[in-house]
Amino acid sequence: MTTLAPVSQAAAPHFLAVFGAFATRPDDALPPGTRSLVLLGPAEPGFWPHMLAQPEWQDGAPDPFDRWSRRVIGAIASDLGASALFPFGGPPHHPFYHWALRSGRAWASPVRLLVHDTAGLFVSYRGALALRETLDLPPPPTSPCASCATQPCRTACPVAALTDVGYDLPACHRFLDTSGGNDCLTGGCAVRRSCPASRGYARMPQQSAYHMGQFHR
Repeated sequence: MTTLAPVSQAAAPHFLAVFGAFATRPDDALPPGTRSLVLLGPAEPGFWPHMLAQPEWQDGAPDPFDRWSRRVIGAIASDLGASALFPFGGPPHHPFYHWALRSGRAWASPVRLLVHDTAGLFVSYRGALALRETLDLPPPPTSPCASCATQPCRTACPVAALTDVGYDLPACHRFLDTSGGNDCLTGGCAVRRSCPASRGYARMPQQSAYHMGQFHR
């Protein structure tokens, strides 16, 4: 394997997509022999309906997303001779935020949340593949924030919980406890939705509502 094509082909049937990749360094504390790390995230449109049909969702047990990710990405890793790493569980706790920044396809947005070239502020990672091959990676795109003249993410939060100086988590939860917070709970974070790149990602509101419910439970 010298390109990302085999990873993309293996991930596509599971509505996963390559969300970035980078050449590793000896000090990355990855499995021995790792030369490349590939990040995987939900492919839209279609990820949510696909997820609802999976056994992990239908069995009623806790953490369906994480259990599905372990099964599916673990199988992809096995088929490709790679190691599967996840942003949950642990120890060890893997630094997915920093990996995302190194991947060439995610940046710190004006409100500090990660922003992705195709997923916008809806970016999330289901796992990563530690590969033994050195990949020929494409040139990185430009951050969508560079061409975003209005930067609506700066003013979208009704209680200014997300700004360039940090995240006021208690203010966010207090707002979600009010009737005014219902729109964010049922449709997703107003800041994440405001991003033009997010709007092009076609993430279904039902998925955002599920994650908001997990966040605010």
